[in-house]
Amino acid sequence: MTSTQTSDRTPTLDPDGAAPAGTQTLMRGLAVVQAVSGGARDLKEICARIGVARSTTHRLASCLVQERYLRSLPGVGYVLGPKLIELGFQAREAFPMATLARPYLDSLAEQTGDTIHLAVRDNDEVLYLEKIPGKKGLEMRSRVGHRMPLAATGVGKALLLDTEEPQWKALYRVGAPVSSRAGGGSQTWEAFRDRMRDYAAHGYAFDLEDNEPSIRCVAAPVRDASSGIVAAISVSSTVPYMSLDRMRDMVAVVQGAAAGISAELGWKVDRG
Repeated sequence: MTSTQTSDRTPTLDPDGAAPAGTQTLMRGLAVVQAVSGGARDLKEICARIGVARSTTHRLASCLVQERYLRSLPGVGYVLGPKLIELGFQAREAFPMATLARPYLDSLAEQTGDTIHLAVRDNDEVLYLEKIPGKKGLEMRSRVGHRMPLAATGVGKALLLDTEEPQWKALYRVGAPVSSRAGGGSQTWEAFRDRMRDYAAHGYAFDLEDNEPSIRCVAAPVRDASSGIVAAISVSSTVPYMSLDRMRDMVAVVQGAAAGISAELGWKVDRG
């Protein structure tokens, strides 16, 4: 599995210049970019961070500005440039979410033995990108490419944790989750709202048979570099295997897997 941690550390430069021809210049250029990414705004601060002479740093920074990897803004200094934005989007497109997340989903499946889902939001619905069946011989109606109402599913609720209450209400009306299966009928808006408030405060969501009889799940959001929610994952099983106590114990496990995927997308804890 790839690392789940991102780093602001500037690349270590070879003081003896023993690297192959051109490599040291490349590493110095990358060091300049990372220094600016970490908040360095002028040559003095960049030099201090990367340990390179001012004249060399100036040449590197000028070249990076010319190639649009950096920008030099009056009154601000150096900032990351549009070329990095372009490359970031290209890298994201070249590495689909399901492929990136798969090692974490496999680990979660092995650890829990339950059904694992990865989903994204598509308008008012959940779109399932990945499903790993559990080892308990249970079958759920979800499948890759299947859609369900956001408000009725665990992954759907996790996808909505950052949205405002008026949107919760609109989506509740589109696909209201049921109440307790024992009682039947639709869950009230007030009950749904109160649950969502609690979930949003703690960064997870439950499906308490809201979508399918006897099925419960624990879900958590996946965030990208902007800290926005871009996907959600869940662990699902039937009531006999998914007691409320076990669900509470599973929260940290699912959140940990979601955090790993988020880190791969550039999310950092200190950004929220």
